[in-house]
Amino acid sequence: MFTPKIPPPDTAPTPGTSLVPPLTGLVHPPACTCHHTPTAPAPVPAAPPAGPAVRFTPGSLLVAAAGGTAMVLVVGTVLVSMLLATAITAASVAVCAVVLRSLLNRPNNR
Repeated sequence: MFTPKIPPPDTAPTPGTSLVPPLTGLVHPPACTCHHTPTAPAPVPAAPPAGPAVRFTPGSLLVAAAGGTAMVLVVGTVLVSMLLATAITAASVAVCAVVLRSLLNRPNNR
Protein backbone atom coordinates (compact mmCIF):
# COMPACT_ATOMS: atom_id res chain seq x y z
CA MET A 1 0.00 0.00 0.00
CA PHE A 2 2.80 2.44 0.87
CA THR A 3 5.25 1.28 -1.81
CA PRO A 4 5.59 3.46 -4.92
CA LYS A 5 3.93 2.21 -8.11
CA ILE A 6 6.66 2.19 -10.76
CA PRO A 7 5.58 1.44 -14.37
CA PRO A 8 7.17 -1.54 -16.06
CA PRO A 9 10.31 -0.75 -18.07
CA ASP A 10 8.64 -1.13 -21.49
CA THR A 11 6.07 1.63 -20.80
CA ALA A 12 8.34 4.05 -18.92
CA PRO A 13 9.19 7.21 -20.91
CA THR A 14 12.80 7.72 -21.92
CA PRO A 15 14.60 10.70 -20.37
CA GLY A 16 14.64 12.62 -23.68
CA THR A 17 10.90 12.43 -24.34
CA SER A 18 8.03 14.33 -22.79
CA LEU A 19 4.68 12.97 -21.68
CA VAL A 20 2.90 16.04 -23.09
CA PRO A 21 2.86 16.37 -26.88
CA PRO A 22 4.02 19.76 -28.18
CA LEU A 23 1.35 22.20 -29.41
CA THR A 24 2.27 22.78 -33.04
CA GLY A 25 0.08 24.27 -35.74
CA LEU A 26 -2.26 25.92 -33.25
CA VAL A 27 -3.33 29.34 -34.56
CA HIS A 28 -5.64 31.63 -32.64
CA PRO A 29 -8.05 33.86 -34.58
CA PRO A 30 -7.80 37.58 -33.93
CA ALA A 31 -9.98 38.91 -31.15
CA CYS A 32 -11.43 41.67 -33.30
CA THR A 33 -12.09 41.69 -37.05
CA CYS A 34 -12.89 45.39 -37.46
CA HIS A 35 -9.38 46.34 -38.69
CA HIS A 36 -9.09 49.60 -36.79
CA THR A 37 -5.93 51.12 -35.45
CA PRO A 38 -5.54 51.14 -31.69
CA THR A 39 -6.01 54.50 -30.03
CA ALA A 40 -4.90 55.86 -26.70
CA PRO A 41 -6.66 54.24 -23.75
CA ALA A 42 -9.56 56.11 -22.20
CA PRO A 43 -8.62 58.21 -19.18
CA VAL A 44 -9.30 56.57 -15.85
CA PRO A 45 -11.80 58.55 -13.78
CA ALA A 46 -10.36 60.05 -10.63
CA ALA A 47 -11.11 58.17 -7.45
CA PRO A 48 -13.35 59.87 -4.92
CA PRO A 49 -11.50 61.39 -1.97
CA ALA A 50 -10.64 58.79 0.60
CA GLY A 51 -12.77 59.09 3.72
CA PRO A 52 -12.62 57.07 6.89
CA ALA A 53 -12.91 53.34 6.23
CA VAL A 54 -15.39 52.83 9.09
CA ARG A 55 -18.01 55.36 10.09
CA PHE A 56 -19.34 55.19 13.63
CA THR A 57 -22.75 56.42 14.61
CA PRO A 58 -23.55 57.17 18.25
CA GLY A 59 -25.45 53.89 18.49
CA SER A 60 -22.59 51.83 17.08
CA LEU A 61 -20.14 53.54 19.43
CA LEU A 62 -22.36 52.61 22.34
CA VAL A 63 -22.56 49.00 21.18
CA ALA A 64 -18.77 48.84 20.68
CA ALA A 65 -18.14 50.26 24.17
CA ALA A 66 -20.62 47.83 25.74
CA GLY A 67 -19.08 44.90 23.86
CA GLY A 68 -15.56 45.90 24.92
CA THR A 69 -16.65 46.26 28.53
CA ALA A 70 -18.36 42.86 28.48
CA MET A 71 -15.27 41.25 26.98
CA VAL A 72 -12.99 42.78 29.61
CA LEU A 73 -15.31 41.57 32.38
CA VAL A 74 -15.48 38.03 31.00
CA VAL A 75 -11.71 37.76 30.51
CA GLY A 76 -11.12 39.20 33.98
CA THR A 77 -13.52 36.72 35.55
CA VAL A 78 -11.82 33.80 33.83
CA LEU A 79 -8.36 34.95 34.91
CA VAL A 80 -9.44 35.55 38.52
CA SER A 81 -11.07 32.12 38.68
CA MET A 82 -7.90 30.49 37.36
CA LEU A 83 -5.83 32.33 39.97
CA LEU A 84 -8.26 31.27 42.70
CA ALA A 85 -8.10 27.63 41.57
CA THR A 86 -4.29 27.76 41.69
CA ALA A 87 -4.34 29.28 45.20
CA ILE A 88 -6.77 26.64 46.49
CA THR A 89 -4.66 23.84 45.00
CA ALA A 90 -1.48 25.26 46.54
CA ALA A 91 -3.13 25.55 49.95
CA SER A 92 -4.42 21.97 49.86
CA VAL A 93 -1.00 20.65 48.82
CA ALA A 94 0.57 22.59 51.70
CA VAL A 95 -1.90 21.10 54.19
CA CYS A 96 -1.23 17.60 52.85
CA ALA A 97 2.51 18.16 53.17
CA VAL A 98 2.18 19.28 56.82
CA VAL A 99 0.00 16.27 57.67
CA LEU A 100 2.37 13.82 55.97
CA ARG A 101 5.37 15.39 57.67
CA SER A 102 3.76 15.09 61.09
CA LEU A 103 2.83 11.46 60.40
CA LEU A 104 6.29 10.49 59.17
CA ASN A 105 8.35 12.34 61.84
CA ARG A 106 6.57 10.94 64.90
CA PRO A 107 5.57 7.34 64.27
CA ASN A 108 6.10 6.38 67.94
CA ASN A 109 4.00 9.18 69.47
CA ARG A 110 0.67 7.84 68.29
